[in-house]
Amino acid sequence: MSLLVLSSPLKGWIAPLEETPDAVFAGRMLGDGLAIDPTGSVLHAPCDAVVLTVHRARHAVTLRAANGAEILMHLGLDTVALAGAGFEVLVGEGQSVRAGEPLIAFDLDFLAQNVRSLITPIVVTNLDAFRIVRRQQDRAAEVGDELMALSPIAAETAESAAGASTVAEAGGEIVRRVVVPLVHGLHARPAARIVETVRAFTAEVALVAGERRASARSPVGVMALAVRHGDSLSITASGPDAEAALAAVAELIEGGMGEGGPVAAHVPTPSPAPSSVEAGPVTLPRDGVLKGVLAAPGLAIGKAVRLSSSEITVRELGDNPGHEHTALTQALETVRARLEAAAARSDKARQAILNAHLAFLDDPELSAVARALIDQGKSAGFAWRGAVGGYVDALRGLGDARLAERVDDLIDLERQVLRALIGEEESAAALPAGAILLADELLPSQLMGVDPGLVAGFCTARGGPTSHVAILAAAMGIPALVAVGGAVLTVADGTALILDADSGQLRVAPDAPALEAAQTRLAQRQERKARAKASAHQSCVTLDGQRIAVFGNVGALGDAVAAAANGAEGCGLLRTEFLFLERDTPPDEDEQARQYQAIASALDGKPLIIRTLDVGGDKAAPYLPIPAEENPALGLRGVRVSLWRPHLLKTQIRAILRARPVGQCRIMVPMIASLDELRAVRAVLDEAKRELGVTERVELGVMIETPAAAVTADLLAAEADFLSIGTNDLTQYVLAMDRGNPELAARIDALHPAVLRMIAQTCAGAAKHQRWVGVCGGAASDLAAVPILLGLGVTELSATAAILPEVKALVRALDLAACRTLAARALELTSSEAVRDAAQSFLAGV
Repeated sequence: MSLLVLSSPLKGWIAPLEETPDAVFAGRMLGDGLAIDPTGSVLHAPCDAVVLTVHRARHAVTLRAANGAEILMHLGLDTVALAGAGFEVLVGEGQSVRAGEPLIAFDLDFLAQNVRSLITPIVVTNLDAFRIVRRQQDRAAEVGDELMALSPIAAETAESAAGASTVAEAGGEIVRRVVVPLVHGLHARPAARIVETVRAFTAEVALVAGERRASARSPVGVMALAVRHGDSLSITASGPDAEAALAAVAELIEGGMGEGGPVAAHVPTPSPAPSSVEAGPVTLPRDGVLKGVLAAPGLAIGKAVRLSSSEITVRELGDNPGHEHTALTQALETVRARLEAAAARSDKARQAILNAHLAFLDDPELSAVARALIDQGKSAGFAWRGAVGGYVDALRGLGDARLAERVDDLIDLERQVLRALIGEEESAAALPAGAILLADELLPSQLMGVDPGLVAGFCTARGGPTSHVAILAAAMGIPALVAVGGAVLTVADGTALILDADSGQLRVAPDAPALEAAQTRLAQRQERKARAKASAHQSCVTLDGQRIAVFGNVGALGDAVAAAANGAEGCGLLRTEFLFLERDTPPDEDEQARQYQAIASALDGKPLIIRTLDVGGDKAAPYLPIPAEENPALGLRGVRVSLWRPHLLKTQIRAILRARPVGQCRIMVPMIASLDELRAVRAVLDEAKRELGVTERVELGVMIETPAAAVTADLLAAEADFLSIGTNDLTQYVLAMDRGNPELAARIDALHPAVLRMIAQTCAGAAKHQRWVGVCGGAASDLAAVPILLGLGVTELSATAAILPEVKALVRALDLAACRTLAARALELTSSEAVRDAAQSFLAGV
């Protein structure tokens, strides 16, 4: 068997491709290979080859080896935006080069200062014809050292077929279509099983999904197809035992491999459109009540209005590359102008989302992929859809719920650009007053395009509670549920609905008594909100005289102003990520100090608890190239990132210490799992105080978000000044359920008895050292949870600004002894539903 050995084209450190801080390369969308973090400044040929293409921005080159292998080398990330600056191309397209011959020289220092990362992916782009049989990684390399070895798949098949008693007829390829029943699609384990099955045959077998094709002998190739549950897939085979191989692979996939139910091969179904529901009930329950996940609080009564998006058809082939490039450029400029104009007249929530869309629109890699497809003869629309689709597949394939929620933004942007290409504008749906919108998923532009005065609420089959439409709904004051399941799509237009987002329920076609009761509740709620708002600035003391601090959760200066206006007695959680995300470099000490001082001043001397940087997992910072992780929620995030990059922590703590008056700002550390982590942060704090000459006491607390922190709360409280519980993460870790998974989201509830027992243990541990315990997670904004939390021993609640007046009004109406009795009962119940029922009954008597 003839192997092609590729030598290292750069001097540097060889890393696995998945450590590339870029979804396209880490997700192997463009091919498989390795990445090199360079220390040299010249890119060399890794083998004898012909220069296939040199990117017009000079940062990337593709070679074709004599055996047909195509190797893409991409110098750095986001380097396309430099438009060639810092690069010198030493070869031309069509030129033959020898292994080790210089291809591109580059200014290493210039790139280091101007791009997101220097890491250079080296990928084989035609993995349907080759597989990587040997690779070197996690080591330093000189130019010319072995990098990886490729084997032609056809050669492997020919060798294994030698001596076979039968010979396949030329061109005798057979095809069979299957529908993939695996709940999680063809991920790593199913891909490995497919490869194992094919090894028993001499036939050449491939899987085809849309425009993508992969050899069934390559597990990486199979995974790169990004095949999901319900997708339609073609299996092709050719060779002496093609029929048997085809039948074996089809039977394996259709059997579900233990991850799904069989799908009969004789009932072919089309691939679901991107907006289809992949799982869940398809009929209404008998009681007409659908359950979902709270996206925005509130109660609404209205009529069902079904929303759907029409498919935009694009042709594959373009007229000519020049015309298509011009068309794409004009469409992008049209959409950019619309987004910028909309952002200029929008509130903060809309601006943040529109700015995110603008960032996607200006993503140089996204544009580069689209333009490369145009150069291959595709139309502008087909190329744009292909480029966006690659990112969509990569984000969905990362296994990160928050990143997956950004898929809606990309799909939204895809539609806007495609409509600009055909000269159409998305027309807003004509809505009746009191409309409750029902959809598979709502796109941000759809929600921003409706008249909020006509929309009473919305409910989607899919989606997540931290998606942009959820954020918009909260900002617009529109009650909303997500992840309700496919049954919501069976509700007919005009059907009467009661949307109780607080209880996570949508009641379909309620009877007259239910409607009357809901109308009464709605009137009472509006009256109660008005009373709470009027008394928002009164002191917060329970009926039996217990002082409870009610603070606000803050994400920026505007939030602090809103919280103060709604009666916040301080800030229990300042999410400092607003300073660190969506930028190419971290904020320096001066910028941070100015922002912290502005927020401290807005609170007029009231306590300000600042959480140190909480990135990683679902929040990525471009200048922190955290390697791709199989379980991001369990990887580098929170305090782990701060201790991994202590200079960032030191800078942030110094900035906090500069806020005046000293002591108003307290420091809180996220994702603590051990006392050693707290001690490490304490050491940095002490050093920063010495450097700045700060002698006053500055409180240092911890967030209780991991089960480890909860069960060792007594140990942490011995050295922490306070403990604050982040119920969102604590709940998902205690229940081992991803809070962004729509199939699980309805079952993830901080009032689960297991979570409440962790909170009780935290309060008991803190009490041993007379430390106060707060809650800054979502449970503090849940009125049903408030009396239970106080009964467990919590003495500080930090809630969203909008709900603060109601939280304070409720606390003033509570008797702590009764709360303790309720909490003790809740700990003995067996489900979150039972706890909520008990809490609602309790509140009804308050």
